Amino acid sequence: MRAGKLLALAAACLALGLGQAARATEVSELFQGKQVPPPNQRIQVQRQGDIVVATAVPSAAETREIFGVDLYKKNVQPVWIQLENRRNVPVLLTPMGVDQAYFTPRETANRGREVSVGARAQDFEKRGHLRLAVRANSIQSGYIFTRVDEGTKSFNVDIVSEDDAQLMTFFVPVPGLKIDHYEKEWDKLFPEDQIRDVSLPELVAELESMPCCVVDAKGKNRGDPLNLVLIGDNLDLYYAFLRAGWDETETIHGASLWKTAASALTGGLYRYSPVSALYVFGRAQDAAFQRARTSIHERNHLRIWMTPLRYEGKPVWIGQISRDIGVRLTWKTITTHKIDPDVDETREFLLEDLAYAQSLKGYGYVAGVGAASYDAPRGNLTGDPYFTDGKRLVLWIAEEPTGLDEIEVMVLTSPAESGQ
Repeated sequence: MRAGKLLALAAACLALGLGQAARATEVSELFQGKQVPPPNQRIQVQRQGDIVVATAVPSAAETREIFGVDLYKKNVQPVWIQLENRRNVPVLLTPMGVDQAYFTPRETANRGREVSVGARAQDFEKRGHLRLAVRANSIQSGYIFTRVDEGTKSFNVDIVSEDDAQLMTFFVPVPGLKIDHYEKEWDKLFPEDQIRDVSLPELVAELESMPCCVVDAKGKNRGDPLNLVLIGDNLDLYYAFLRAGWDETETIHGASLWKTAASALTGGLYRYSPVSALYVFGRAQDAAFQRARTSIHERNHLRIWMTPLRYEGKPVWIGQISRDIGVRLTWKTITTHKIDPDVDETREFLLEDLAYAQSLKGYGYVAGVGAASYDAPRGNLTGDPYFTDGKRLVLWIAEEPTGLDEIEVMVLTSPAESGQ
């Protein structure tokens, strides 16, 4: 779908880009395709045919060292991109895939007002490019100035020529945050003899026999319903959520707690705010993701735990998802969120979100916590009520982009129900 749109515009964009590059060369030496060195050694490379793309994202400290300005505080994050064109025809990299709200080099210079804009503008233009128009059998590199993403930055690099397009997706770590799942030793969560491959009917039976809800650290009190199952490799899950616009979550430590408290008091945005520890299998969540609005008070968030089950060689995860609609202060964690009682709506939001992100290849439902009506809701660990149809949504995560018309609707039955 994205490829078709790109091809429709490829010829016009290519002509425009090469024309702009040619005119700029006539005026000055700023856009002559000189090589801009990468900001660090965290370089990621992808190749499609005769096109090779390398990318790197500098941290806040590295950005200040390179540009002499704290661009992160101005919500500007440079992305270094090198495009090697081994073809005999020119190609164009458009910045729209990297960030549709990108900043121009001079606009970026204008944001760094602690230095002279006039003195710095050419410095930004020498390093920064709007469009990399790369002639045949040549290499060009430079920075595209984007909005800040911490933790892991995900973006597309779209390369177009007159008759085709190369579409690449990058996930680049950015130092600075203490992300909850970075240090997780996935292969040590369960003894090897507990890992089990199961058939589809066996999978359904196992999922329906799993705990109904999360519990507290002592394992005594039940909380939010476990209303979500994911099937897919670690990285496929990770990339699916990032591609859909979800953010990672910081661990609970001094700095993250104070950022959370400050955001709660001011109603500001803290995209990576920690979530409280809830327990399944005797351990806190293995990873958490969130999708915030403009205020920390409102966000969708989910927690997931890897199970010992494998289906067709893929790990099976159980999880909990809910929508935060407000914040209140607590002694233990300074703040806690209150949830929308309609937890099924948030469950369905995730289904649609991953489907529209082309990250879903199939889904179905199994029995879970059991129904709780609007008039007789259950409560979670912080006393928030919720009502539900009691089902668990099972999502098969796609390894490759999958269109809406390719998603399979699964009718899931246990061995007893299927007569096995």
